Amino acid sequence: MTSTQLIIFDCDGVLIDSEIVVCRLVSEELSRLGYGMNTEEVIRRFAGRPEREMVADIEADWGQKIPAEFFARVKERTEAAYASELCAVPGVAEALDNLRVPLCVASSSYPEKLRLGLHSVDLLERFEPHVISAYVVAHGKPAPDVFIYTAGWMRTPVAHCLVIEDSTHGVHAARSAGMRVFGFTGGQHCGPDHREHLMQAGAELVFDNFRHLADLVAAEV
Repeated sequence: MTSTQLIIFDCDGVLIDSEIVVCRLVSEELSRLGYGMNTEEVIRRFAGRPEREMVADIEADWGQKIPAEFFARVKERTEAAYASELCAVPGVAEALDNLRVPLCVASSSYPEKLRLGLHSVDLLERFEPHVISAYVVAHGKPAPDVFIYTAGWMRTPVAHCLVIEDSTHGVHAARSAGMRVFGFTGGQHCGPDHREHLMQAGAELVFDNFRHLADLVAAEV
C-alpha cells in the first residue's frame, strides 16, 4: 500500500450535495423539450461526466440538436437553486480540518459552475487555486485525463494520490489513472444499490459519512 500524499475530491455529490438538484433540473428541461428522461436516469447515465459529453450522447440518441434555450434555462435555474437550496455535504468542513495531506478538487463541471458551487457553501477558499475542471483536458470521466492532469498540477505521483468519488464514471477514471479511490455514498442522489455499483467499478472501499474519512485515510496509508 503506497502512502497518500494528495487527496483529490470530486465536487458534485461529494463536497456539495448538488447532483440531485442539477439532475432534477436537467430532467425537467429535457422533458419540456420532448426528450423524456427522469431524474434517476439522468443520474445513472450522466452523473460525474462533463456536460459536453452528456449533450453529445443525447443529441446522438435524439437525432437532433439540443436548442440553446435549454442551456440558458438550466444555467439560470442552477444559479437560482445554488443560491436557495444548495448545501455542503454534511461533515465536509470538519473532515477537511482533520486531514493532514494536501487537498484539491477535480470535477467534471465547467469552471464557472464548479467555483459557484463551492463558493455557495463556503468551501472555495479551502481549495483555491487547486480547483480543476475536466474542461481543461481532452476527455472527461471515465477517461483518466483530468486526474492525471491534476496529479501533474499538484506535482504528486499518481500512485500517491487518493480520489474521493461518488460516481462510477469517476471511479473508473481514477483507477485508469493509476490512483487509489474511495467511493462516497453520502449524497442525496445515492440509492441503496449505489455502494455496490461503486465497488463493482473498482472502489477500494465505500463510506457514507465524512466523519470517518480521516480514520480511513490513516488506516490505509
